[in-house]
Amino acid sequence: MIKHKVMMLGMWGVGKTSLVQRFVSRIYDDSYHSTIGVKIDKKVVHFDNEDVTLLLWDIAGAEDQFSIPMRYLHGTSGYLIVIDGTRKASLDCASELMQSIKQNLGEIPYIPIINKSDLAWEITPEEVTQYLDHKGPIFKSSAKTGENVEAAFLALAKAL
Repeated sequence: MIKHKVMMLGMWGVGKTSLVQRFVSRIYDDSYHSTIGVKIDKKVVHFDNEDVTLLLWDIAGAEDQFSIPMRYLHGTSGYLIVIDGTRKASLDCASELMQSIKQNLGEIPYIPIINKSDLAWEITPEEVTQYLDHKGPIFKSSAKTGENVEAAFLALAKAL
């Protein structure tokens, strides 16, 4: 069985924990739960006649003066960078986090997710593509409705 460590990265409140809950347990909780440090979940996915275990590291949301502890990065295979479509500031934060990952780990697979598609957005997928200089797919998701949640995780699993 193949195992991959996957980081969930993004600004505080973008929905990282909700996306993981929706993907792993197929549930959504309306109450806000701030992650302290890191929370690790696991899910086995099956494709191309193989089982792949995803170890999902839900990292505390980036705030002012926040940096990812280096020990969290060791062994990372890829990451999902979560952007809140209702907050343009989360796009700036995503860019900074991606630069930090590139400096510390080099180029590794990642998938951008613009979350909260069930709400009115301040940003467009085109802005995300340009701002992050991303050539691959960008997923518009909603942890609340489940829209594109599984598709985004599976796209990263396939890229790994």
